[in-house]
Amino acid sequence: MTVRIGVLGVLAAATLTACAVVPPTAHPFVPTPQAYASPHELVSLRQRVRLDHQLRSAWWTLFGSGPLDGLIRTVVAGNQDLRAARARLAAARAAVQAGRGALLPQVALGAQAGRQKYGVALFGPSQFSIPPFNYYEAGPSATWTPDLFGAQRNQVARLQARADYELHELEAADLTLTGEAVAVSLDMAEALGERAAVRRIVAEDRQTLGLVQAARAIGTATEVAVLSAQAQLLTDSARLAPLARRVAADSHALSVLAGRLPTDWTPPRLGLDEFRVPSDLPLQVPSQLLRNRPDILAAQANLKAAAAAVGVATAHLYPTVTLSADMLAEALTPAALFGPGAGAYSLAAGLAQPIFSGGTLSAEKREAQAAYRAAAAQYRQTVLNAFGQVATALTSLAHDDAAAAAQKNAYRVARRTARLAVAAYRLGSIGLLRVQDAQRAAAAARLALLRAEARRARDAARLFVAAGGAKLGS
Repeated sequence: MTVRIGVLGVLAAATLTACAVVPPTAHPFVPTPQAYASPHELVSLRQRVRLDHQLRSAWWTLFGSGPLDGLIRTVVAGNQDLRAARARLAAARAAVQAGRGALLPQVALGAQAGRQKYGVALFGPSQFSIPPFNYYEAGPSATWTPDLFGAQRNQVARLQARADYELHELEAADLTLTGEAVAVSLDMAEALGERAAVRRIVAEDRQTLGLVQAARAIGTATEVAVLSAQAQLLTDSARLAPLARRVAADSHALSVLAGRLPTDWTPPRLGLDEFRVPSDLPLQVPSQLLRNRPDILAAQANLKAAAAAVGVATAHLYPTVTLSADMLAEALTPAALFGPGAGAYSLAAGLAQPIFSGGTLSAEKREAQAAYRAAAAQYRQTVLNAFGQVATALTSLAHDDAAAAAQKNAYRVARRTARLAVAAYRLGSIGLLRVQDAQRAAAAARLALLRAEARRARDAARLFVAAGGAKLGS
């Protein structure tokens, strides 16, 4: 049995165990505002924001759309980035287990066989010679490095923080993915709505062209009027192709998000009516945002890892004690390994104190401290970004409500004006130009209303994503 330990090592282990290095704090002070935005910025917010309400993890269900829920489930189940994030989390958790195992004594069972021949110089001037012989050894061995100054414990803490970081990165990836899927679905719904509106415009253009051609046949309209109506029809028809390309691009993007080839899967096409913005918006209080938003939690975990790295680098400046033990059976034949007199052992201890390393260890400590300061600044910036995103989403929603209401009224008036203009043209009381102007105004108002409703739903989704949702599995 071999243990390399002496009295000095035992005394060092007994007297220095309580001197573990304590890393810097991993919770820097971050002021938390009492509100996300100034009251005057939210005065026109039509929705009643419910503070101190936990946003559900499946935040997209707030839109109340079954097809949207099914689409998100498909995307989450097949997305390759999420699978990669899950694998990274599993690897990080395995690293934590490996690090904890390194804190314990390491025991191994070994065996060795060989043939040995010593030279005559082994016994000096006696010229005594030992003939060649076979030898066999077998038995357990153990080594242990007591964690006197917390280097290994801080390393485990660093690994645990990295595992927490990967967990929150997975949550952030899930939130980002669902937010992107909803955003692309909304863009497709907006494009489909615009395409339907443009098709109605083209139908009205054809109707107008028919009216002008009929008037031209009886001599009440000029050839210029016919050409003008044809030009308007062609111009509006040309607006369909870009919208078709936009729908196709969004469809392909959703396929890729779902981990499918565009040729293998076609996502459902949702209309804007599938996105019903709730009248009450659940929103957690500002202080809760620090505990729920994944990117903030990931930045905090990264800060903890940086703090633990400072502890590791500091502990490397202090002595290291190594204990080892071997218990062997030694014999000249395999059968004799289990006979009397074959037992052997050794015990040893080693103590190493860094004296000169060319400045490497102190530089590594300074590097770790600088990395900690960088992680602390990044954590604070992440918090600021989070509050800024929530504030922007809230104020955008406040303006969206007013814009959507105004556009709805504008479209109602413009549509009635266009109908009256067509009726008046048929009676001959107004010219074609006024009819076309009224129809274009109605078409523009309808498209503006579609875009306002899409923007309102998009900003609601941005608010839900900015609020951070809940942790996975909640």
